[in-house]
Amino acid sequence: MDYIFKTKPYDHQQTALDMGLHRRSFGYFMEMGTGKSKVLIDNIGTLYCAGEIDFALVLAPKGVYRNWVAKEIPEHLSEKIPHRVIRWVSGPNKKQQKEMRSVQDAFDGLTIFVMNIEAYSTLKGQKAGQWMARAFGSRGLIAVDESTTIKNHKAKRTKSLTKIATSFQYKRLLTGAPITKSPMDIFSQADFLQSGMLGYDSYYAFQNRYAVLQKVSMGHAAFNKVLGYRNLDELTERIDYFSYRVLKKDCLDLPEKIYTSRYVSLTPEQAKMYNDIRKDAMTILGDFDLVSAPAVITQLLRLQQVLCGHLKTDDGDILTFPTKRTDALLEILEEHSGKAIIWSRFRHNIIMITETLNKIFGKGVAASYFGDTTDDQRNDIVRNFQNPDHPLRFFIGNPATAGYGLTLTEANLVVYYANDFNLETRMQSEDRCHRIGQRNPVTYVDLISEDTIDEKIVTALLAKIEIGAIVLGEDIKSWLNLKPTTS
Repeated sequence: MDYIFKTKPYDHQQTALDMGLHRRSFGYFMEMGTGKSKVLIDNIGTLYCAGEIDFALVLAPKGVYRNWVAKEIPEHLSEKIPHRVIRWVSGPNKKQQKEMRSVQDAFDGLTIFVMNIEAYSTLKGQKAGQWMARAFGSRGLIAVDESTTIKNHKAKRTKSLTKIATSFQYKRLLTGAPITKSPMDIFSQADFLQSGMLGYDSYYAFQNRYAVLQKVSMGHAAFNKVLGYRNLDELTERIDYFSYRVLKKDCLDLPEKIYTSRYVSLTPEQAKMYNDIRKDAMTILGDFDLVSAPAVITQLLRLQQVLCGHLKTDDGDILTFPTKRTDALLEILEEHSGKAIIWSRFRHNIIMITETLNKIFGKGVAASYFGDTTDDQRNDIVRNFQNPDHPLRFFIGNPATAGYGLTLTEANLVVYYANDFNLETRMQSEDRCHRIGQRNPVTYVDLISEDTIDEKIVTALLAKIEIGAIVLGEDIKSWLNLKPTTS
């Protein structure tokens, strides 16, 4: 049977699909916003229609894998294909356990099993992967989304997945940037596709070919220190053999605005605090018919603060606690080679993010723009950010302060760390880089914690609904009834 596209591919997506279609091992190295998820889904669908596979195991980081189930597969997989989608849950309830076990049931169609890649660092996850490799590998495809998660050749996760992958007929890698910090990053990713794909079965033989090494002795121990890299043109040729590279700036056929989300799980401490505040809010608010809008907004702000890793007390002190939200932000920025805007409504987050990025990416790469920023500083920040040759890469601002009037067209990536509730503020902040002077499509990423007010806020803003019209209605009760988990 012929595969029928549910959504028509853009030219670059069709090229990517054609190049990797029936290759046993292939990498879609496509920048964020260029549609690599769609390409993989169409590849899976095409192989199914050709009678090559009836099972696909899709692995992605925690912040991404929910998107595959909720958005990507329903949006792009042909409706003509009988299929079922099963999601792995690390701490499942009875209903979720039953759903996961259903993968063992006979099914006359295509099965897509979506799993968070972090599970492969656990014995439970490894056993599940091994079973699926034995049961479905001969007629299956395995894909790793954000494949830099297996760039460490020594990691347990990398070793486990590489071993499991040998049982699958088809293997795919997806990432916007396969090399983030060092050319050595590519070895284990290529090894996942096929041992010796880069000409060397051993990481150390590969390193000797492409790295400049110096032997260093410390007491009785000795190790090789990397001083630089060599033969990179040759390495690029080898990578090009098994992959297709797409940069957003080269995709003139892309739509101008691309919206996506990155899911962030809560820590146990965050989930407990969120639920405690949520219950208190429902008690405080009591009869919603008699409550003022500011009172509701105050409670929503407290919940939003918890999702961002802090809480402002009644005394004005800031309590901080661990959050995975910053890790998710860093993962997104590592995939992106150009300049980016990060929006947060909270002063605490703006300062923290700026300090973190300057520490990780280098001093002077990030600048804060909020109420305390002087006029001279504001002018310097905008001028330096708009200079393509200036090292300032990251603009971190409050959308209520910096979301109006500025031109920031050097950025084509915008991340919403914490959304403002005001629809106009959201729309204005989007337009800081999407305006005259912008040469590329712009990708907007919302950080979302599942089963929290995050989901409701983003859904309302993207639907261009004023949140102020909701807070005194019946819908706000459903917002506060959401109970987050840590899975």
